[in-house]
Amino acid sequence: MRTSIIPPKQALSSIRAVLRRGGTGILPTDTIYGIVGSALNKKTVARIYRLRKRNPKKPLIVLIGSLRDIARFGVKLSARERKLLNRMWPGQVSVIFNLNTPGIAKKFSYLHRGTNTIAFRMPAPAWLCALLHATGPLVAPSANWEGEPPAKNIKEAKKYFGDGVDFYIDIGRLVAKPSTIIRIENGELRIVRQGAAKVPKY
Repeated sequence: MRTSIIPPKQALSSIRAVLRRGGTGILPTDTIYGIVGSALNKKTVARIYRLRKRNPKKPLIVLIGSLRDIARFGVKLSARERKLLNRMWPGQVSVIFNLNTPGIAKKFSYLHRGTNTIAFRMPAPAWLCALLHATGPLVAPSANWEGEPPAKNIKEAKKYFGDGVDFYIDIGRLVAKPSTIIRIENGELRIVRQGAAKVPKY
C-alpha cells in the first residue's frame, strides 16, 4: 500500500484493514505521534524495531481498548488493581504488569524482550479507542529513530520513515510529553517515569 496522509475521521475503515494484516503506520496517540502495529503480530513488532532502529532489549508499550485486552496477555487483575486502573484510565498513564505465567511469557517474549513485563495504556481519544476495539492491542512507540527527537508533525515523521510505513494520519503539529509510566506493586503505585499525566495519590 502506498503511504498517504489520512485525517482521523476518515481513517478507521482504511487503516483497520492495514493493521489487521500486519501493516504499520504513523498516527497521533494520546500523547505524541507514534509508529503503530499489531501487538499480536510478531513480524509486525519486529518490523517496527527495525524501522525505529530501536534497542532490541527495550520493550514496547501496548495500547489497549479495554481492560479485557490485558487478559489476552495472561495478566490477572486483582480487585485493587482493577479499581486503580478504572480511576486512571482512559488516560496518559502506562502501567507495567508482570507476566507470571511461563507459557504466556514465552509467547510474548517478542514484546517483553526478556523483562517478563509489559506496560499497557488505555488512551482517551474516542477515535483511537474505536480503532483499538477494531484492531486489538497495538504497540505504539514514538515516531522517531532511537535517540532522536520524536516527530512533532508528519513532515518530520516522513524524514524518519518515508515510505517504510503503510500510512500516515496527520493532525498537524503535536507536541506533548510521553506518558507517565507506573508499576502497581502489592496494591501500591510506584512512578517509573513522570510524563504527561500526574498520578494522584490513592
